[in-house]
Amino acid sequence: MSEPLDDLYRDILMEHYRFPRGRKKLDHFHIHNEGQNPACGDEIEISVELEGEKVKDIYVSCMGCAISVASGSMLAEIIKGKSLDEVKKIANMIKSMLKGEEISKEIDLGDLEALRGVRKFPVRIKCALLSWTTLIDAVMAKEARQKTSASSTE
Repeated sequence: MSEPLDDLYRDILMEHYRFPRGRKKLDHFHIHNEGQNPACGDEIEISVELEGEKVKDIYVSCMGCAISVASGSMLAEIIKGKSLDEVKKIANMIKSMLKGEEISKEIDLGDLEALRGVRKFPVRIKCALLSWTTLIDAVMAKEARQKTSASSTE
């Protein structure tokens, strides 16, 4: 990456760190999870209110390093209005991007592109992924509960 691009990405990360999105607690939510990265002490709490299968609103509270907080903020910003399938697709794209793999251009990642530079620091990749893995674990648990209740009513 070029130096001006590194500077731009750093500025985007710091903007999300200083002014994180999704900080308003939700009165009602359908998905909730907490996660932590014991290696560096990051902690996150995520709640999602759904409207059908789309994200209506999200609460993200992250305490930790700038990368972890910024990634959680970006997550809050990009998934609003998306279906759970789209959310899973974006999460997979972020994982691939952080591994240095080529990613599809079908979804505009917006500010999430700023996380691309994190792959230069392998020990920080878990910081960038914490919010995503915490959310996806909760989505997968919700889907498993739905399958279980559907099969028990058949």
